[in-house]
Amino acid sequence: MNRREEPNYLPADAPNILIILLDDVGFGQAEAFGGEIHAPTIKRLWEEGIAYNTFHTTSICSPTRAALLTGRNHQRVHSGTITERALDWDGYLGVIPETTATLPAVLREYGYKTAAFGKWHNTPATETTKMGPFDRWPTGYGFDYFYGFLAGETSQYEPRLFENTTAIEPPHEFPDGSPYHLSEDMANQAITWLRQRQAYTPDKPFFLYWAPGAAHGPHHIFSELADEYDGQFDDGWDALRARTFENQKALDWLPLAADAVDTPRPEGMTAWADITDEDEQEFQIRLMELYAAFVEDVDTQAGKIVKELDEEGIRNNTLIFYIWGDNGASAEGQNGSISELLAQNQIPNTVDEQLQALSDQFGTEEDSSGLSALGTAKTDNMYNAAWAWAGDAPFRYTKLIASHFGGTRNPLVISWPDGIDHDYAPRSQFHHVNDIAPTIYDILDITPPEEFYGFIQEPLDGTSMTYTFDDPTTPGQKQIQYFENNGSRGIYFDGWYACTFGPLIPWDLNSGVDLENWDSRDDVWELYDLTTDFMQQNDLADQKPEILEMMKQLFLEEAEANKVFPIGGGLWTRINPEDRVETPYTSWTFDTSTTRMPEFTAPGLGRESNTVTIDVELKGNDNGVIYALGGSGGGLTFFMEDGKLKYEYNMMLLDRYKAETEEAIAVGSHEIQVETTFTSLEPLAPANVVIRVDGTEVASTTVERTVPGAFSASETFDVGTDLGSPVSLDYADNAPFPFTGKINTVKVGLEDSTLHFLPLFSPSFD
Repeated sequence: MNRREEPNYLPADAPNILIILLDDVGFGQAEAFGGEIHAPTIKRLWEEGIAYNTFHTTSICSPTRAALLTGRNHQRVHSGTITERALDWDGYLGVIPETTATLPAVLREYGYKTAAFGKWHNTPATETTKMGPFDRWPTGYGFDYFYGFLAGETSQYEPRLFENTTAIEPPHEFPDGSPYHLSEDMANQAITWLRQRQAYTPDKPFFLYWAPGAAHGPHHIFSELADEYDGQFDDGWDALRARTFENQKALDWLPLAADAVDTPRPEGMTAWADITDEDEQEFQIRLMELYAAFVEDVDTQAGKIVKELDEEGIRNNTLIFYIWGDNGASAEGQNGSISELLAQNQIPNTVDEQLQALSDQFGTEEDSSGLSALGTAKTDNMYNAAWAWAGDAPFRYTKLIASHFGGTRNPLVISWPDGIDHDYAPRSQFHHVNDIAPTIYDILDITPPEEFYGFIQEPLDGTSMTYTFDDPTTPGQKQIQYFENNGSRGIYFDGWYACTFGPLIPWDLNSGVDLENWDSRDDVWELYDLTTDFMQQNDLADQKPEILEMMKQLFLEEAEANKVFPIGGGLWTRINPEDRVETPYTSWTFDTSTTRMPEFTAPGLGRESNTVTIDVELKGNDNGVIYALGGSGGGLTFFMEDGKLKYEYNMMLLDRYKAETEEAIAVGSHEIQVETTFTSLEPLAPANVVIRVDGTEVASTTVERTVPGAFSASETFDVGTDLGSPVSLDYADNAPFPFTGKINTVKVGLEDSTLHFLPLFSPSFD
């Protein structure tokens, strides 16, 4: 009997497709582009392909990824801000709509095998529990397989992983005995999937989306790798920026005159010469060494995937897009941080306080400073904003700024030996991340569907880049592109660029415009002729007022067409924190089946008054965690050690507030209560914690400073264990420290879920 022939709608020898997307890396950081961080893989791919120096992102995470995967503008696909800040305005819902089918969903219909690895930040924060709904997870957006995490960031040593829709725990080491690290795991898992595809469906092309968490904070990497950069950055960020700029000119990476000068350091950002304390200098230098090693390592891991393609004999017909960053380098580390969400929670602190906390908690005889804890699972370190500025050379500003290219311009390398001849000449045509999908459709001769599974599709916004493959100097074909993030905005049109900075200053989150009184109509705009001004240095607003007014009007038209209004919609929860995305519950009943409950869906035990009531049966001298929320960078935990009850509030590593019973709790059934009462409605307000056993007070403490927003981006609430990174150093060596008694129920009741929440400024979840 003859079998029905499977139809084929793809051209002969349709290429495999690999997209590599790094996180929070800057235009001028890789050696290939004039920087001082070793990145051999992107260098190799440029040597086998072509590179673009005028390619753009949206300046922030979730929006860039949504635009990449759909070929449309970020607000058109309802992704105008990160998922944790989603709102009930069309452009900011945080849910990619059915009317804008994703690239993998379409390719799968044409026979492609599809997989995603790494960071996925396009699912609503309240929909990442074990209850889904799963249609908004990667497997609901066209991917046959997913291995990664659903958040803006996670620990590189204890990541909160999912395989498809199942929560899994990472090993502490790899099979060869080497210590676990997420970037390497992502490479290993991608290689395994490639081999399985080769074994099971070798006739089917693949679409592989590899988006590791690096180099988003926390900057976790092994010390021996960071040590390889010893001495590289000892003269500080100003000197690094200067060297990078000269290297970029020497490489002809920038279309600049030989006598061109760099853009200045932003106002309010510390000069290296002003850091005179040797201890702080060592701290700042070490943070940069760790970051550099983190970036080098993830690029090396990407190289393993490329090597696998070589070994399978399919490299030449694999189309690789290596996007060096989903936005510019990040200033969210502020003045340098041991726990990056300190700034995002607006918790006042100084570098001296952080250095003291490092020394007190992690100092040893060999290292009294505790600096050796940086880069390990014990801290959530992130480098100084000025290092990010240096890494965004030659442009002004950093991630989160959509108006200027330090936030939006990222190098792109495309390599496809069977389809693109190598050429070192940089492509300088103006392009955007929404152009990737149209380029792939063009190569495959696929007409984007007008209707997909019953939903009429919105048009693509991107422009195919294939016309640039053979000619680096051909005129650009992308006529228009708007930018907007948190009120920072710009518009490109036919070589002109108009922009306005907006109300937020990422490297100084306590300054900037009063958001409640900010009016976007009062913002001052700038105008640049990009045909002669690659770096936005010569503001022509005063000389060309008629062009500026035309550009401003054009922005408003694009904003209307793309659901951008209200301008600055992503700012709303900073002004009105009570409108944050949250679950509707104020009471819960848990048991030991409750684990991996994301913090954004869990009770706000650390930020609002609450009572936790535990029905427990003790065996005597019990040990283990009864419940925990958060991780090593910040959280709270209630546990037992040798029969004694212990409570700890880890205030972002700066302080650890503790309570402990004097005696062990007797064998048998008990009702234990932990009552937390905030002393005022102000953010950071103290909280009194009282522990009772069978109605009798047995211990108490006062948390002098509380965390008003979130302890982490991806750590969870767990009952009977502390999965992920451990909240307390007291049991860190025994984590996850499972409870040895029996927990029947853990009941939680909140007094008011809106009183003590502070908006998470410039969240590290981006």
